[in-house]
Amino acid sequence: MIPKSHPRYESLLLRDKMITASKEGYLADSAMIAHGRGEAFDYLIGEKTTYPAKRAMYVAVAILLLSNNPVISVNGNTTALACDEIIELAKSVKAKIEINLFYRTDDRLKIMTQIYKDHGYDEILGTLDDDIEYLNEIENNRASASKTGIYSADTILIPLEDGDRAEILKKTGKNIITIDLNPLSRTSKMSDVSIMDNIVRAIPFMTKIAEDLKTQDKAVLMEMVNEFDNDENLKESLQQIRLKE
Repeated sequence: MIPKSHPRYESLLLRDKMITASKEGYLADSAMIAHGRGEAFDYLIGEKTTYPAKRAMYVAVAILLLSNNPVISVNGNTTALACDEIIELAKSVKAKIEINLFYRTDDRLKIMTQIYKDHGYDEILGTLDDDIEYLNEIENNRASASKTGIYSADTILIPLEDGDRAEILKKTGKNIITIDLNPLSRTSKMSDVSIMDNIVRAIPFMTKIAEDLKTQDKAVLMEMVNEFDNDENLKESLQQIRLKE
């Protein structure tokens, strides 16, 4: 049991979720390393959502609402940390959810497919039963893409993503949105919209934004998107990092 008075209470809860996911068999061995790296960046920004992150989230949601076939790509980490929240966001912006794994095995796919079904989401893509295509230039298992999902999507939200896939997806002409606590990562630099925030804060906040933006005219959403500069926003994001004495 972790006492709520512990100064690292929230962070330790997330670690516990990762440990549980690992024991359940759907988390890759390297997932802990990725989580720890993100945790370090979160600590440097005070474990709070910054203004540049909020700005990026508004633009990201605007793009999702304007899209014809938006997809949220999920892996073991995102599922362990924010499964229910991702489902809520997908419903709010009418996006599909697709499993995409670097270490893709039948067992991991079966477990993750069942997790989403147990959480009330039966339309999960990227499963063993799905119609899978393969993206050119990606030389690992993440080349797989559901024909009705990532393969044909016009916008993809790829939280906690690897850089090579983000770059190649961008080259295919898709709108790429990422949630990445490292503003220096290749994923952040390659994406159209990069949100430097913890996924457990970002996803619920984006759902709240969606409920607001759904009432706006498309022209207003387009203006938000056109005025956004991801490079400038990343520079502002970097300025939020402060080393504590």
